[in-house]
Amino acid sequence: MKSSPPIHAFQWDLARQVERLDFLLKLLPRYAGWGYQELYLHLEDAVEYPSLPAVARPGAYTYAQFTRLVQAATAAGIRVVPIVNLLGHTQYLIKASGLRDLNELRNAAGRPLERGQLCPLHPRMPAIAEKLLRDMAPFCTAGKVHVGLDESFHLGQCPRCRAEVARVGLAGHFAAHVNRLHQLTQSLGLRLGLWADMLALLPAAIPQLPREVIAYDWYYYPFARRPRVELHNFAEVDLAAPLQARGIEYWGCPMNGAFRYETLPIFGERLENIRSWWRRCDRVGAGGFLVTSWEANRLALELTTVIDAAAACLWLDPGIEDPPAMLRRGFERVFGPHRGAAAARAALAADTHPYSGYHRWQINDRWDVCAGRDGVPPYQREEALFAGLSRPALPLPLAASIAFRRYLAQRDVFVRRNAQAVFQLRREIANLVGRGLPPTNGENVGRKARPTRTVRNLLEKLQHEATIFAAALRTGRAAARAMWNRSRDPQERRPNELMLGRDAERLREWRLWLKRADRNLDIIWQATPVCGAWQLQFTVHNFAPALQKVVVEQRQPDGLWKTLHALPLMEFRAQAARPRTRIRREFSVPVPVDALVGARSCRALAAGRSKPAPLQSCGTEVRTAPAQFPPLRLAVRGVGQVAVSHVELTNGVIRLHPSGWLPLRKKILGQPAPRRGFPVIDFEKNTRSATVSFVHCAS
Repeated sequence: MKSSPPIHAFQWDLARQVERLDFLLKLLPRYAGWGYQELYLHLEDAVEYPSLPAVARPGAYTYAQFTRLVQAATAAGIRVVPIVNLLGHTQYLIKASGLRDLNELRNAAGRPLERGQLCPLHPRMPAIAEKLLRDMAPFCTAGKVHVGLDESFHLGQCPRCRAEVARVGLAGHFAAHVNRLHQLTQSLGLRLGLWADMLALLPAAIPQLPREVIAYDWYYYPFARRPRVELHNFAEVDLAAPLQARGIEYWGCPMNGAFRYETLPIFGERLENIRSWWRRCDRVGAGGFLVTSWEANRLALELTTVIDAAAACLWLDPGIEDPPAMLRRGFERVFGPHRGAAAARAALAADTHPYSGYHRWQINDRWDVCAGRDGVPPYQREEALFAGLSRPALPLPLAASIAFRRYLAQRDVFVRRNAQAVFQLRREIANLVGRGLPPTNGENVGRKARPTRTVRNLLEKLQHEATIFAAALRTGRAAARAMWNRSRDPQERRPNELMLGRDAERLREWRLWLKRADRNLDIIWQATPVCGAWQLQFTVHNFAPALQKVVVEQRQPDGLWKTLHALPLMEFRAQAARPRTRIRREFSVPVPVDALVGARSCRALAAGRSKPAPLQSCGTEVRTAPAQFPPLRLAVRGVGQVAVSHVELTNGVIRLHPSGWLPLRKKILGQPAPRRGFPVIDFEKNTRSATVSFVHCAS
């Protein structure tokens, strides 16, 4: 066991966004004052490689700028470790046309795909790796270089690699790549570091690794004694013992910030994760403690800096281990002693409504998957919370982040309320016709009937709410710009603002739809920007989290299945990082009507009639339901199982239940996640599916 304390290290992820150099230079002395000794730089194409000029993206750090950054770190007493990915996460290389042939993944004709990962046995691989590492060697002031190798799930797929895997096994294939890179880094006078997750999947590789390498074990949720493996249904794993038995230096790595589209860190969970790793590093005698940072391009960088400053309590203030107290000290260290308490309270209050998980993020890509049964009130409570948290005395990065988070809650309310309003309009019209009353006032505009005052009042209310939301969108844009401009070039592409641009386009489509509906009620029964003509609704029970994706498919006239919607289930929350959970998520997927066969009236279905009863009123022949829908299919891809229940199809007026499927009955889809070994991850192939048919069925 190691008796000396671990090295204190932090990481900047510059691969997702280039931070302004002047901003980073000012932070370095502060990190040194907080007791950090090493800086890890995740780079990909964010820096120039003189030997491979095609790699760097526009706006990347020049070699001279990067030299200045490393020199400033050295002057502050901080050693630098560049991270140069050389297996997984190598799209930064494959994107260059001259390097695409390095890809492990090939099409049927043997040509490299546009996306994938490096082939470790490609003939050009040694030369490319040497160029990258030789270019970075002057910046390796800690005497080591990190080569990534994490999440390399496409390992062993090209013909060369398959042949080697057949001879030495997948673990031997991976270890051979590590050994070749070790020889290369040794020739440059450097030690090799790698992320340890592949060793949890391929433990037989550990005895084959060089003893001089460093293994960085990562896991980003709180844990009691041992970290867990998501792909193994969050089974515990202890890599410290076998690695240290081999003589390999072991590091523990928590995370300070964001998962994907999060706009605020979940402060409490990040600090609990940091505290878990600190205790483990002490127990196992780890060589180092690295607070990693990932995908901060949707965050204000200063908020992850706050968590780094809070983590420093573990060695600067050993008596402070309570996350709220640590967070207060973090805010005080970054923004001054008089702003810590209020900022920490606001940050922890924001934790109660985190913007986390793919189910939550799907609204970023489309609005018509939010017409679910979970309702509007939960999002109204969120909006009220973030409105109440807005305080001028808060540090600007936190205040702007809370303002942007409020916009996201407003968007959730707006989209879901409008989907419900479309269903309400349909019910109103169906109710009028069912009572023998016309839904229009008889005035013809462009040969189409205008709605009655009741229906028009609903449409006018929606138009007014769209105007209010347009103002919220402008406020959200200002908040996103403030978050970005604190540490980044205002002229660069901002992911949050790009998302808001798509929101603005959807808002324009929605307002146009409202105008068209006012002139022609027929379109109310068609697909809208916020819901479909028909909406498939079902409940997903994520009872055994792993790496699942839920898919909805529709059979086409030619017999092929078309994907209507696909969504990963990762929650990125501590409550989901365990083998058994009770997580329920409501899914809502629009079903296209262009492939439907036959027609039955809504009134006939609702009354259970056996024959269609067409309805027409003032030019509005819209209350129809199909006699039979093309079959739908619910499927799971990736790794793991889910259960599905409460399946129904609705247009807002009637609800159809699937044939042969009891509404409350759960069906389990997928395959159990393995508890050990290297899983096959294929998000293009169903592991198990259930066909859902709706035939002459009404409720």
